[in-house]
Amino acid sequence: MAEKEKLIELKNISICFGAGKKEFAAVKNVSFDIYKNETFSLVGESGSGKTTIGRAILRINPVSQGEIRFKGQKISGKINRALDKEIIRKCQMIFQDPMASLNERAKVDYIVSEGLYNFHLYKDNAERKDKVEKALREVGLLPEFASRFPHEFSGGQRQRIGIARALVMEPEFIVADEPISALDVSIRAQVLNLLNRLKKDRNLTYLFISHDLSVVRFISDRIAVIHHGLILELSEAEELFRHPLHPYTKALLSAVSQPDPEAEKKKKLFVYDPSIHDYSTDKPVWEEILEGHFVYGNKSELEQYRKEIAQSNQ
Repeated sequence: MAEKEKLIELKNISICFGAGKKEFAAVKNVSFDIYKNETFSLVGESGSGKTTIGRAILRINPVSQGEIRFKGQKISGKINRALDKEIIRKCQMIFQDPMASLNERAKVDYIVSEGLYNFHLYKDNAERKDKVEKALREVGLLPEFASRFPHEFSGGQRQRIGIARALVMEPEFIVADEPISALDVSIRAQVLNLLNRLKKDRNLTYLFISHDLSVVRFISDRIAVIHHGLILELSEAEELFRHPLHPYTKALLSAVSQPDPEAEKKKKLFVYDPSIHDYSTDKPVWEEILEGHFVYGNKSELEQYRKEIAQSNQ
């Protein structure tokens, strides 16, 4: 089997805010790779460090230790101006709140064109307008919407404008930061289908950030579960749902809504208690339990996880 091409590599990154006694470690010693043309999802509760990691890849948040690579080139810390420009062009972000991320005083034409203006990615005004029109059509919006303001659109349409703004730069990698959490349930599937279609049409790679495992199952190739800045489990999407190992992953899965009302009534909600782990002497490690399935735990916990997999395969 041909080895997958790594687009993004995170190697032992930690991200801290504040200094001295007020220093807070938002992300602790995180490592993972994102392969070309995959959707890699980062799932966890609010405040777990998901968005901080996404923003660090886009060079918005500085890394305290470790390094981030894009196509094999180190992009964390100080880099030259040409590489910085390349990262801004090729790595884009879709924000959580489509209302807050769009300039209320600007027309859609300017909002989508902003990156083109900043990097002068057009020969003349006619070409710029063509690029804006193409991006709007790709996300299912009419070209005449370019002359309107964001407040004239619904939440779903505003999010499509945000996606068009990212697409017009012709990126290779997109950080989608909870792109559907602010939308009505009926609109969410439409936006997810749109992201899936654009991924195929444009050979895109996504880091998809969410707190909802039922959503990421639909869109993800691989899923990493994060809690308080630590990645606790990582595997292919279906494998994670078949064999959730870490208690925190099981707690997140127990909160997923069931379509059957009777099953929903009978389901047991599992609350994760970090105090169940005794790491005083037996220290935890990041280990591959099955091929491509990693989990964080100490020696005794890892043995228990292996038993669970063996029993489920019988």
